[in-house]
Amino acid sequence: MTGHVILPRIGTAAAWRDAARGFLSAGVPPEALRWSDGTGATGLFDTPAEVPAVTREIRVPRSFAGLAQTVVWHSDPARFDLLYRFLWRLRDRPALMQDRGDPGLAQLRRMEKAVRRCQHKMKAFVRFREMGDPSDARRSFAAWFEPTHHTVEPTADFFARRFADMDWRIVTPDVSAVFEGGALRFSVDLPRADLPEDASETLWITYFRNIFNPARLKVKAMTSEMPKKYWHNMPEAAAIPELIAGAPARAREMAEAAPTLPPLRMERVQEAAEAQAARHWEGPQEGFAAALSGCRRCPLHAGATHVVPGEGPSAARLMIVGEQPGDQEDLQGRPFVGPAGQLFDAVAQAAGVAREAVYLTNAVKHFKYVTRGKRRIHQRPTVGEVHHCRWWLEAEIARVRPRVVLALGATAALALTGDGKGVMARRGQIETGRHGGPVMISLHPSHVLRTPDAAAKAELRALLQQDLAAAWKIAEAALV
Repeated sequence: MTGHVILPRIGTAAAWRDAARGFLSAGVPPEALRWSDGTGATGLFDTPAEVPAVTREIRVPRSFAGLAQTVVWHSDPARFDLLYRFLWRLRDRPALMQDRGDPGLAQLRRMEKAVRRCQHKMKAFVRFREMGDPSDARRSFAAWFEPTHHTVEPTADFFARRFADMDWRIVTPDVSAVFEGGALRFSVDLPRADLPEDASETLWITYFRNIFNPARLKVKAMTSEMPKKYWHNMPEAAAIPELIAGAPARAREMAEAAPTLPPLRMERVQEAAEAQAARHWEGPQEGFAAALSGCRRCPLHAGATHVVPGEGPSAARLMIVGEQPGDQEDLQGRPFVGPAGQLFDAVAQAAGVAREAVYLTNAVKHFKYVTRGKRRIHQRPTVGEVHHCRWWLEAEIARVRPRVVLALGATAALALTGDGKGVMARRGQIETGRHGGPVMISLHPSHVLRTPDAAAKAELRALLQQDLAAAWKIAEAALV
């Protein structure tokens, strides 16, 4: 036999909480109870269930209390039972509230989200009409609203705070909110009042028509935020079909009537747009350093000491590209002078590559870091930062015109080829770069430095040396 727990339609949240505490304290399992708000049919074998007194302390996670406080207002008749079943399981498993894979919790979270969405719609789409004499000390208003869930009671405080200086009522097919003389109360099954015509609605509809932007119309997005079920209670909704139908013509009219920019300003805007659209910086060679020092294409310039341009012969056959300046490079304004640069010099010497014969640069020209105490800790550039700085890297490639470019590490590979993945699998191979020329992929010296195992570090260093020697041989022989 199942005990039937009937909860009131007003004060439902508090009633469910008290009943759940009592039954949980008494050890009544979920299958022994049937919950309802009294609006459904009574089961054949149901008997009224008396809520036991709480005989022991009931403690649940605060997150569940907040969840239940919202889900009880859902329109699903099974909401009370679902909550109690989950609470029953939660007794011995408080960590269940963090289990995102639990089907019961997932269902309750969906219901919680639906109730909050319904509350948002109520705040947005309730439309009051004046019922009393505007000259009265407290003006009186009424609205008819049809919520998807039982959200009048938990949302009424919002309206009480916002319209505290007037009397109002929000009537729904279920529970209605009445605010009179500064006091809020709730009633059930109030009849729908005949709402009078409101002269101010004409002004509101005129305003709505004027703020409607046909050029930004997205019907699906609009109906998602403003479902059609609410339209018949919203005066401005009567204008929506006409505004949608006329949107294309109005958008064309707006475009044709758009003002033109003054010639001087237009010229400057066009120049700036052309500079941004250019594949890379195309100024005179002697002005490159000055132009780069004034770069503001991304926020990295703000925390850097120096911008670090490339360094080497203007017609070098081999260009070597790293990731970005490090701490020492930022302080000195030169590439490859820190610990990774010192390792590079040693490996290059062993490979028979003279530093002064190659052009050394980085994919990103400013040092990206976070401060920890007195230290500046290197941070890997984002894809967006690499994209912004590629404008300068491609300018260097266009100026130097190397026969081969050697990409050291994933960031350099991303900047040069558009793909920064799988460096170890690609190293030593020749690929076609974004600039149309050959690019060889290799390891960054800092990767070698960070490898803790001595044998592995030696192996990586040998691979880097091998790639440097191969790239130099190809560049010298002009085989590509």
